[in-house]
Amino acid sequence: MTSYDMAAPGIPAYRDLNVLRWLAAYTASVMGDVVYFLVLSWSATRATGPSQAGLVIAAGALPRAVLMLGGGVLADRFGPHRVAVASDATRCVVILAAAVSVVLMPPSLWLLVPVALVFGVVDAVFMPAVGALPPRITAPEQLARVQGMRGLSIRLSNAVGPLLAGVALAAGGAAGAFATAGTLFALSLAVLLTVRVSALPPTDRQAAGRAELRDGLRYVRRHRVLAPLVAVIGLSEMCFSGPVAAGLVLLADERGWGAAGMGWIASAFSVGAAAAALLLTVRARVPRAGPVLSGALCVTAAGAVALGHAPALPSAVTFGGLIGLANGITATVTGALVQTETDPRYLGRVTSVTTLCSLGLAPVLFPLVGVTVAVWGAAMFFTVCGGICLVAALFSVSAPALRRAELHGPGTERPPER
Repeated sequence: MTSYDMAAPGIPAYRDLNVLRWLAAYTASVMGDVVYFLVLSWSATRATGPSQAGLVIAAGALPRAVLMLGGGVLADRFGPHRVAVASDATRCVVILAAAVSVVLMPPSLWLLVPVALVFGVVDAVFMPAVGALPPRITAPEQLARVQGMRGLSIRLSNAVGPLLAGVALAAGGAAGAFATAGTLFALSLAVLLTVRVSALPPTDRQAAGRAELRDGLRYVRRHRVLAPLVAVIGLSEMCFSGPVAAGLVLLADERGWGAAGMGWIASAFSVGAAAAALLLTVRARVPRAGPVLSGALCVTAAGAVALGHAPALPSAVTFGGLIGLANGITATVTGALVQTETDPRYLGRVTSVTTLCSLGLAPVLFPLVGVTVAVWGAAMFFTVCGGICLVAALFSVSAPALRRAELHGPGTERPPER
């Protein structure tokens, strides 16, 4: 790992070549993820049927959720750049090996489950590491911009990834699609190797991994800002990190809007989130970040309830865009606050906690979506989502340190480490 001088405070992150290299690597990785998950689901459904396909998906989701916190410990112990490079290389090898295996034998449960398991384990290591990199590659006042750029990357990947997966499946079948995902991971690895990171002062790492994990959790629990912020992230992402997509499908089916209607609402959500990411990318700073976070959560809550009770498709599309905009602001501000407030020595472990809250636990909630809609209807599901977001907003307002939290803009100084 090498050390380098951070970009001058006056240079925006979107003009910093080092940040752009990290962004390119992250984009290729997320796009590879999208292609991989689609081809895995498609192959499992074709080979084993819908009932067994769920088992394959769960085989990848379970180790990712269980091992996510351990991935944060590895990122802090060995450095996020080194861990991200190693895990990216492993993902590349695993998926390219899957492509070769599919050429030699038809996809089956006995092939796809091990691939999903290994990928889930490696993903649990990669995600905290790559998420902990921004404070090591840019100045503190640029972190909100970097989070905005990250949001744009995710939206681009989610738009292009499915198209790329479809073309690869049509042209080369499962083997070609797996090879495409592996190539994207290889591209991510190649670019990630060129990213320069600042070095931390050497620390004594004699403690066992379990002790380091406990130390990290204790650090979060005792931190005046991070403790309530992690709770807010968990509550705000509980519905919008995945379950809401299933809710949209069930809402469109219940109201008779069909697949096209569901697509319009989902697209409006993505456009709103992309607009929020673009806005926060070009802005120099976010003044009064705490109140902005609370306000965005309140708007998300109102939009979710309104979407569930929308009488017609045009109004549902409007509310979908409003939710995407507010949720995009929430995700960007919370991400920047986490990276601004966290001592760099703990950033991998803190990132693993927030990632677990936002992504790792989503599969557990999917069955609850179907039960809620089946028993009480789609309107009730979105009302519950709105209520959870409102609780998150009230939580952020009731925590004085979070309510007064600020992001660093040009000319401001980083507070002393806690």
